[in-house]
Amino acid sequence: MKGMIKLIVFDFDGTLGDTRAHIFKTMRDTLQILGLPMVTDEAIAATIGIPLGAGFEQLFPGLNQEEILHCMKTYREIFEKNKSLFVPVRFPGVKRTLAGLKERGYILSVASSRLSRSLNELLQALEIAGYISYVLGADNVEKAKPDPEPVLKTLREMGYDARETLVVGDMPVDILMGARAGAHTCAVTWGNASRTDLEHAGADYIIDKMEDVFRVVESIGLMN
Repeated sequence: MKGMIKLIVFDFDGTLGDTRAHIFKTMRDTLQILGLPMVTDEAIAATIGIPLGAGFEQLFPGLNQEEILHCMKTYREIFEKNKSLFVPVRFPGVKRTLAGLKERGYILSVASSRLSRSLNELLQALEIAGYISYVLGADNVEKAKPDPEPVLKTLREMGYDARETLVVGDMPVDILMGARAGAHTCAVTWGNASRTDLEHAGADYIIDKMEDVFRVVESIGLMN
């Protein structure tokens, strides 16, 4: 295999799968039921990729821990009810790119702030589970993004070095997680953060379409 990258760690929501409609609807329903102020789509989008509890803290800093736990419970109940109404879709080029990377010998994994059961269900639903060698959800780590633990645990489990690893995600927390683990980082612009936010996070690469991952891994190989 050309180049030094051997392992690619993908985020899920906003990177591989477009789940925004489901998330937005579930959050709005949750806020309505709980009597909390309605927030904008932009505010909801800014919580995608971080743990659910942290998302509610970000939206409503005045909530105490008991209230946050109640919000999380309500959200998850509504999320399950809404699943049949909102079928997630792959972003353009995702399946073709994952298949091509696997064919070229790269090992692919997913690290998400979504719970592992939901994550595995969605990978199956999007027909890309077969390309993924390791799946890590929020319930598989003690510290979530932007802490490096999800990447560091993946490296330990898979037996790779951070210098052989590329982390691909759509949010600043993905980029910070990868960088703090010592990995190469690649931000995608079709997700839930602006290019400016991704630049400020310090992404090594920023791409506008999924197929550009091939260019990134080849570029890293040429530099080493």
